[in-house]
Amino acid sequence: MNLVDSCGWIEFFCDSPLAGKYAHAIENTSDLVVPTVCVYEVFKKILTDVGEQEALQAMATMRLGRVQESTDQLAVSAALLSRQHKLPMADAIVYATARNYIDGGPVDGLTAGGSKSWQTRS
Repeated sequence: MNLVDSCGWIEFFCDSPLAGKYAHAIENTSDLVVPTVCVYEVFKKILTDVGEQEALQAMATMRLGRVQESTDQLAVSAALLSRQHKLPMADAIVYATARNYIDGGPVDGLTAGGSKSWQTRS
């Protein structure tokens, strides 16, 4: 499994001096996992800096990998990892996505540093 953060995708699409560091992972689409938050960040950056057509082309390239849908389990895993490692939201979602593929499932409360019991109102 390969997962490239938004910064790596942007380096790749801009053909920066660092693009080669990400090329193999991105071009190996059969092993590529793409978090939806990366699609958002990359599309927005290219749309803002370059234009809509280029952003659509970038998104088409990203879709060649396995786009990991956002789910409630992924969101909870990301929140737990964010709390444990003090990560911003997008980084926590990327990390939770990677952990999901490495560990074979979402991070549970015990793995991420404990859980609390919550009561909900009826």
